[in-house]
Amino acid sequence: MTKTFTLIEMAAKGGWLMWVLLLLSIVALYIFGKKWWMIHQASKVGENFMADIRDYLREGKIKSAITLCQRYDTPVARMVEKGVERMGRPLSDIQTAVENMGNVEVARLEKGLPYLATIAGGAPMIGFLGTVMGMVQAFFNMSQAGNNIDITLLSGGIYTAMITTVGGLIVGILAYFGYNYLTSQISNMVFKMESLSIDFMDLVQEAENGSKEE
Repeated sequence: MTKTFTLIEMAAKGGWLMWVLLLLSIVALYIFGKKWWMIHQASKVGENFMADIRDYLREGKIKSAITLCQRYDTPVARMVEKGVERMGRPLSDIQTAVENMGNVEVARLEKGLPYLATIAGGAPMIGFLGTVMGMVQAFFNMSQAGNNIDITLLSGGIYTAMITTVGGLIVGILAYFGYNYLTSQISNMVFKMESLSIDFMDLVQEAENGSKEE
């Protein structure tokens, strides 16, 4: 009769390094969930946001525009708010303020991603370390057995040792795909921020030209 075992039983045979991999998987899941939620919230830009900002700028209602930005509380809104606060200054100063705020927001979104990348690269190495340690232990047990060498002594030690490699690969692969997914989402967010910052600068120039004509 063929003996089978569950994933939990298999993980238990992997030794103490499986607890390290479990901890890394929890950290990776936490980072992924937190970053995904941040990016999801950051991508929410009201359909009428820029239209309302344009109307406020045309009417000279700077405080109303700032209040609107604070109500949305998104990276785009904070960029626009920083630019609105600089209204009346040269366009280069406004653009610099918007770009600097954009860099801060991007850095905020990217914070924590290096840890996820580290887990993606480190988890398989930890798993391989566990396998090597298990193989060393298996051959040590064989050397101690003397002439009473049993093939099951070696095979049992090998499959137990390989479990950590399987665990490390699973954690590493999931973290790797999670990291690349978040990176792509942040890239899309950066593109949206750059596009809206250009639209905002057009609105500022339009508002200033309108005030000069008056």
